[in-house]
Amino acid sequence: MVAPDGSQVGVLKVEEAQYLANQLGLDLVEVAPEATPPVCRMMDYGKYKYELSVRQREARKKQTRTVVKEVKFRPKTDDNDYEWKKRRVVEFLGEGDKVKITMMFRGRELSHPELGSRVLQKLATEVADWGAIEQNARLEGRNMTMQLAPVKRRKESTGAHAGSHPDGAAGAAVEAADDPAEE
Repeated sequence: MVAPDGSQVGVLKVEEAQYLANQLGLDLVEVAPEATPPVCRMMDYGKYKYELSVRQREARKKQTRTVVKEVKFRPKTDDNDYEWKKRRVVEFLGEGDKVKITMMFRGRELSHPELGSRVLQKLATEVADWGAIEQNARLEGRNMTMQLAPVKRRKESTGAHAGSHPDGAAGAAVEAADDPAEE
């Protein structure tokens, strides 16, 4: 039998062990039933279960779930739509999510997969500050996919780059606001 503080009490009869546990206001829990003689421990079982659940909850908090977001492109995606989708990719990478970029081909576009590959490589170089290529572009049926993973960066100080937009639009707006209007 093991005492609440972890010290050995010795070999006792079950009735004696239960009596001791009741005197201390504790429960008698069988720890190793296969041992000869079986090992029991005096403990507050409710408190033990609670502490176990708290430890499991803390372990779950420290885990990170990997979320894969998807952004779809076409080889003939316009510049404005391309920029909008690029901002979404940067946003997802900034949140710590992986991004799967899918280039969808239709009809004759499939005979020129290099056009789609060029767009994907252009996107990868433009978002290199936020994400790295985890899986290179490869053609699977009518779709070409590439996966980006967020880049682990240390915390940046509040500088011009930290709040700027991926295409630099926010920085230009701040500079324009600082200049006095000419009359």
